[in-house]
Amino acid sequence: MKEITKYLIIMLSLIVIVSACNEEEKDLPITPGSGGELAKNSCEGCHTDYDLLKQVYTPDPPATGGHGCGGDAPHYEPYDRVILSGDGYSDFKNSVHGKLGCVTCHNGIENADDKDHAHSGDFIASPSLNAEEKCASCHPDVVARTTNSTHEQGWGQKSMVSLRYGNGTGPEAFASLPEDLKHGYESNCQSCHGTCAECHITRPAAGGGGLSAGHKFTKTPDMRKNCTTCHVSRGGHAYFGEGIGTVPDVHLTGAGYTCMECHSKNEIHGDGNYYDQRYKNQLKPECEDCHTDLNNANLYHTMHISSFNCQTCHSQDYNNCGNCHIGTDEGARVSAHLKFKIGMNPIPDIKPYKMATLRQSLMGRDSWDQYGVDDMSNFDIRPTYKYTTPHNIIRWTKRTMVDSTIDSGHPDCAQACHIIKDSEGNLINNQYYLFESDLDDYEIPANKGIVVDGKLPESWQIN
Repeated sequence: MKEITKYLIIMLSLIVIVSACNEEEKDLPITPGSGGELAKNSCEGCHTDYDLLKQVYTPDPPATGGHGCGGDAPHYEPYDRVILSGDGYSDFKNSVHGKLGCVTCHNGIENADDKDHAHSGDFIASPSLNAEEKCASCHPDVVARTTNSTHEQGWGQKSMVSLRYGNGTGPEAFASLPEDLKHGYESNCQSCHGTCAECHITRPAAGGGGLSAGHKFTKTPDMRKNCTTCHVSRGGHAYFGEGIGTVPDVHLTGAGYTCMECHSKNEIHGDGNYYDQRYKNQLKPECEDCHTDLNNANLYHTMHISSFNCQTCHSQDYNNCGNCHIGTDEGARVSAHLKFKIGMNPIPDIKPYKMATLRQSLMGRDSWDQYGVDDMSNFDIRPTYKYTTPHNIIRWTKRTMVDSTIDSGHPDCAQACHIIKDSEGNLINNQYYLFESDLDDYEIPANKGIVVDGKLPESWQIN
């Protein structure tokens, strides 16, 4: 009988724990301060006392590394990054996560009289850095899938560094790079490949870091506070129409779509597999997911849908990065700039098109020289102009708004996009295409396969 009683007690305890993980937030009656004034030597007592935080905070160390793809991050004082306050804190306290207690996720010492003591031992500021230990007990599937995700690991960037160094590709190839080079990557590139928290609890490091709403767990990341804080120089810049002479993406103005309308949580979390190229992820969205029967939509689609990616006709000028300004205050060798380029498809094994939109990437042969690598010996293994899908789609662009006034004898499509000559022999539309003459000397060998020189129709009289 005693054994049966003991067994029942264990089972009931497990049921309570599981119920706590699955309990709806609205059913949790806890609110800040409901148990009286918090003791100053408790985690919450300190982190809800703004004046105390200002007294005991530790100043930030000197910044290292580059400025990031979006420029300098906004600055928040250390005490502003960790204050528990406002409606967000109330929501947190009324949530399942709020019931767990601070040390459950952050470790450290509860009820310590000294800040250093409280943060001693195995304290961790961002528990999701140890997601398998701290998050997987309640979210096993998500943690298992994000282990190799683009957001968690950034394998595409890491693969490019290891390939150009000469190590090949794969996690092992990156792991075996020189330590100084890996440190350079972590200091300059890793900031936009973050943890669960940077989507769901904090501002991303690229946005200044720190709690975004009093420790509230936000199930769906905010498009501006989270997504385009990291994806600012390309995704957000294009989608919101911030470039000179551009307008917002039609999916924003016409449908009011946020990022999550197209990019599902499953895609963002990943499928658990390693991909050295983000376009290999089978969970990514495709235009055809919503726009069906495109082949028969109009004559231009019928003629070109298998030859060009959609952005070739329907994107505006988009932001291109120049050479990376890794670890310096001198800025990029080539500043970020708006332009539009069509070239040969650099990833035909992944995308079926003959030609596609291309973006100038940010790496030079000597970009890592201050981290012990003066010249990336295998730099030319990949083009510096990369396949791109700009998020600035509109129906009517310079290439779809045809002009029948040009005296060329060509149909309207040619007048808008094909390279032709006007009545005085001047070339028209050649600025859209990537020629070798558009490249800096160091870029020419890497881009031999994707420039259009000698690859355009003979009827264009440009070869």
